Amino acid sequence: MDTFGIEREYGRRRRLPGRFLFLMGCLLLNPLFRLADSSNSLPLWVRVAFLLAAVLMIGWMTLRLRRGRTLVTADGISVRGAFTERRLAAWHDVYDLRVEPLPRGANYMGQNFVTYLYRDNGHRHALPHIDDRQLVDPWTEVAGLLEAGARHRGAAFEPRPAVETLIRRRTAHTKAWVRAATGALITFGCDFLLWVVLMFTADDEPSMLLYLLYIPLAAFVLLAALLHRRARRLP
Repeated sequence: MDTFGIEREYGRRRRLPGRFLFLMGCLLLNPLFRLADSSNSLPLWVRVAFLLAAVLMIGWMTLRLRRGRTLVTADGISVRGAFTERRLAAWHDVYDLRVEPLPRGANYMGQNFVTYLYRDNGHRHALPHIDDRQLVDPWTEVAGLLEAGARHRGAAFEPRPAVETLIRRRTAHTKAWVRAATGALITFGCDFLLWVVLMFTADDEPSMLLYLLYIPLAAFVLLAALLHRRARRLP
């Protein structure tokens, strides 16, 4: 540990939750069943591509969980992913570190709270493994990091109204993208059911591109435009 007590490394300490393993199993079994089903109408190359995509995704997530780290040093804060490591910010660029609740409660990794690094420009970055699943008390841990960081850069972390405004606006725009994507997925689900019904009831075969691509894309564009417009009106 250096003079400022700031050399720390955060990685996975606890076993993976059962719900995560269940999701990974479903992700792999689905394309395996499709590949083994000789009566499946999908071409063989498409079924093989689905299986390869599932294997690659599971491999990437496994590497990310095994190698993923949040690295805190006297120079700043970095994160390590499955293959790369990148510096998020030097201490003089860090505005704040905050432990925040997930909007919909516990996720598939069993986390209820995650830690974000906020920069002076309002951007935020999630810090892997500084959460309530891997740490007993992430709030105390983050408070210790801020104290050590303040000693290192020679200035306390204090709220600034201009940066708080940037954070609110950027958070609103991020939520706009997420909600637009959610709305598009809901539209896709409804359109898929309607397309299936029309396949059996309509005189003419319904257009797959119209119901499963064009309408969901139009919903995404419309929702994104409306939600971003509302986000820009925030004070």
